[in-house]
Amino acid sequence: EHGLEGALAALAKDLSLPVELRVTGNQLPQQVAVATYFVCAEALTNVAKHAAAAHVAVTVTASEGRVKVEIADDGVGGTDPVHGSGLRGLGDRVETFGGRLEVESVPGHGTRLAAEIPFGGEAR
Repeated sequence: EHGLEGALAALAKDLSLPVELRVTGNQLPQQVAVATYFVCAEALTNVAKHAAAAHVAVTVTASEGRVKVEIADDGVGGTDPVHGSGLRGLGDRVETFGGRLEVESVPGHGTRLAAEIPFGGEAR
């Protein structure tokens, strides 16, 4: 009803830690908006369950025919995307739209998840 930004704001409101949310740019195609929401929801769930973070920032920027999503927390870090089925699933979902997912997670320094999904990507 309130678009991606409204859906993400509602998701952030229900989280047990402060979420800084920034959504900028063009209107997203429906399939890409749904995939973006799913990426954010799964990442925020992981932060709440595993990161022991005090803060998380979510940035969604739509421009130049693609959306870039970044979720960064100040938690314990040390996430291993190879051994986590949730992160593997996120990567698979992003790739079905022709996108890519990167995870940086240094122990003691939090985790940064970045996804890029092209607007023209069709779910396969």
